[in-house]
Amino acid sequence: MNKIMLIGNLGRDPEMSYTTSGTPVTKFTLAVNRRTRGTDNEWKTETDWFNVVAWNNLAETCSKFLVKGNKVFVEGRLSQRKYTDRNNVERTAVEVIINDMEMLTPKSQSQTSNTSSSSDNFLGDDDSLGDLDDHPF
Repeated sequence: MNKIMLIGNLGRDPEMSYTTSGTPVTKFTLAVNRRTRGTDNEWKTETDWFNVVAWNNLAETCSKFLVKGNKVFVEGRLSQRKYTDRNNVERTAVEVIINDMEMLTPKSQSQTSNTSSSSDNFLGDDDSLGDLDDHPF
């Protein structure tokens, strides 16, 4: 089974485009924080970055409602694809192809982040997830 579930913050605004056949596709990065205890017994936060891809109606929804800094829950599968870069070097891209997304940032905060683009603190100091009974897991 190939399934991944992530909660994180958007690292940039979603970018929507269309395939040659007209299918919408939206891409964005997701920063997922992980707290670990170091060798000095102090807590530290590590961040993992994921490239996220949404297709069709979900792509349009992500493009319309998500902005940099929003906290979201995404569910999907990992996908690897090979491509050749501009220097003719073969590379592998790992992406999360999502089939479900839930916005976790309250509308009031989301609208604020739409108007304040100067904030680069998208990881946020408050990693609160609110009432966990409201989440799908």
